Amino acid sequence: MSKIGLVVEGGGMKCAYSAAVLDAFLEHDIHFDYAIGVSAGSANVASYLSGQKGRARRFYTDHISDPLYFGMKSFLKTGNLFNLQYIYGEISGSDGKDPIDYAVLSQDPTEYYVVATDAKTGTPVYFTKDKMAQDDYRTIMASSAIPAACKPVEIDGHKYFDGGVSDSIPVQHALDHGCDKVVVIMSKMRDFVKTPEKNRALYTLLCMRYPNMIKALNHRHIMYGKCQRKAYELEKEGKAFVFAPSKALDMSTYAMDAAANQKLYELGLLDYRENEKKLQEFLQD
Repeated sequence: MSKIGLVVEGGGMKCAYSAAVLDAFLEHDIHFDYAIGVSAGSANVASYLSGQKGRARRFYTDHISDPLYFGMKSFLKTGNLFNLQYIYGEISGSDGKDPIDYAVLSQDPTEYYVVATDAKTGTPVYFTKDKMAQDDYRTIMASSAIPAACKPVEIDGHKYFDGGVSDSIPVQHALDHGCDKVVVIMSKMRDFVKTPEKNRALYTLLCMRYPNMIKALNHRHIMYGKCQRKAYELEKEGKAFVFAPSKALDMSTYAMDAAANQKLYELGLLDYRENEKKLQEFLQD
């Protein structure tokens, strides 16, 4: 019997798309043997594995209106443009206004990995679900800590940044862990071509304590292209099923626009419906 994996790309507010596809999976009782998420994609996977349909969407539509979620108030208070402790700590904690159902998440049999980037080496680290605990979601915070916009997150004495810097679409990790096939949810359209990082002078200055992170950021577009090509090669071989936004919407990684994010979420639902039959055939082969 095939081992089927789920790979979810990051992308900030663009991950409203994967939130929709994952909600559709919950609605249609679609589950996987393995799941890996990057940055905001890792948080979406957590909501999916905890069986909380609609929860991930609220982080792109409802909670973004809170001034502590994102912006200069957060940056001045915490040093983080995205207030990771607030998002994945206070809101998501057991006493928060939108808690993760950790009891369900912890018991789910799916192999669950969260990708972060080691601040010292600039290389990817793959945290297992065992590194999480009730009200301790630092692995998701680490995976989402955008260099220059956020401080690194410390876990067991080591510091970590956004996993998208070192392994944006971790299909190879899925293959290396025994997956025969993968379903990949991307946050960009199929024709997206990643260019070198902008604001090079700024992140070089703000990340000067982490020279290997700077190197990783400088080469991020090359790494991304390799991940992208690998996913599409697997698709041609019949080993991957790729969801990617079917049309362009005018929004960015930092789009704090609930209406725009809702439209992207609705596009994800539409793309799922249009691909549902093909997906079922892929999963059953």
